[in-house]
Amino acid sequence: MPVTIRPAKDSDAPALGRMGAALARQHHGFDAQRFMVPDDVESGYRWWLGKEARRPQEAVVLVAELDGEVVGYCYGRLEGVDWNMLLDKHGALHDIWVEAAARGTGTGRLLAEAMVQRLTELGAPRVVLSTAAKNEAARRLFERLGWRPTMVEMTRETPPRS
Repeated sequence: MPVTIRPAKDSDAPALGRMGAALARQHHGFDAQRFMVPDDVESGYRWWLGKEARRPQEAVVLVAELDGEVVGYCYGRLEGVDWNMLLDKHGALHDIWVEAAARGTGTGRLLAEAMVQRLTELGAPRVVLSTAAKNEAARRLFERLGWRPTMVEMTRETPPRS
């Protein structure tokens, strides 16, 4: 059965919480000093993505279904001018996650392309994303889909305060 991409609905909240938490934990595993994992991260993602899904003129939350089961999600927003980042109006792809069992099925590509299409419909002239430096699989996917490197985030821990 083919993968289906659709807007998230309220009944997807448990899957969104679980997958968002998995994404947060993955990033924390890449660099525990840079990426936080809040207490009760699943509830936090369930709340946040549910709230964002109810703002369809500003935010986009998509899910991927395979054989009737939610196996991935993608979250993005339409953003205005950002002087700090020197960005004009743009779409931002913030999260993308595909469950391990569905990887290699084209689900990530379908989610990313559907996100670009929806953000374009909302008026985004470009879509910007960030990906963890150690997430080579995601970086390869994004480059195959036409994203190009434009910035490198660097982090330095400050000395402890005395």
